[in-house]
Amino acid sequence: MTSLPRQFLSIGGGEKHRNIAYVQRPGKTPGLFWLNGFRSVMTGLKASALDAFGAEQGFEVTRFDYSGHGESGGDFDQATITSWLEETIAVFERTHGPQIVVGSSMGGWLALLLARHLLQTGQKRLQGLILIAPAVDATRDLIPTRFTPEQFSTLAEQGFVERLSKYGDGDYRYTKALLEDGENHLLFGRVIETGCPVHILQGGQDPDVPPAHAQKLLTHILHDPVTFTLIPDGDHRLSREEDLERLRQAVLGMMNPHP
Repeated sequence: MTSLPRQFLSIGGGEKHRNIAYVQRPGKTPGLFWLNGFRSVMTGLKASALDAFGAEQGFEVTRFDYSGHGESGGDFDQATITSWLEETIAVFERTHGPQIVVGSSMGGWLALLLARHLLQTGQKRLQGLILIAPAVDATRDLIPTRFTPEQFSTLAEQGFVERLSKYGDGDYRYTKALLEDGENHLLFGRVIETGCPVHILQGGQDPDVPPAHAQKLLTHILHDPVTFTLIPDGDHRLSREEDLERLRQAVLGMMNPHP
């Protein structure tokens, strides 16, 4: 499989300017549009597996790094859901024709926010959403629930708190700006409209986005068809070969919907 050139998209002005790195594999539609999780990058295992699958099937595949991540510019400490959604929308505008959006963890939340934006702007371009352990409303319902009283004090005093990642990739920094900005993008508490079929892949042994959180999402999607796949022994990342095969099958199901 040949390596694809990095492209860069300039977003924002002044202090908010950042160059966003993205890769687009040319191909037929529906295209595949990948959204990383928090602190994940477009060269990660799931993203690379999806790109390889797109290459094998001949479909367009688009993936990118959020600001403050991977090959993109921007200061991670200044990044928020607002800025990452702005980048998501801007890169999505570089895609062609109908798209299947695949979002992992925080990327699942951003996928739903993208779907809402497309509906609000009258763009009927989603053929489907595949959400892997979707961390909807994570800045309210998931991240702060694990903070200790000491960490809340640290957050208030220095504007961020760091927690050692259980995945062996160092400390994860959570900023006050990220948590406060997330309040502007909450989805729970009202019907979530996507305008397309949704397939949720959820690990039964996921400590970061528990199955109950994904099941809560089910109760909010009332007007669109939803498939929920619980993988009893699956963790948060769902990156084992059997998990990647489930992802490929979910994509195929979206490409060839049943009448």
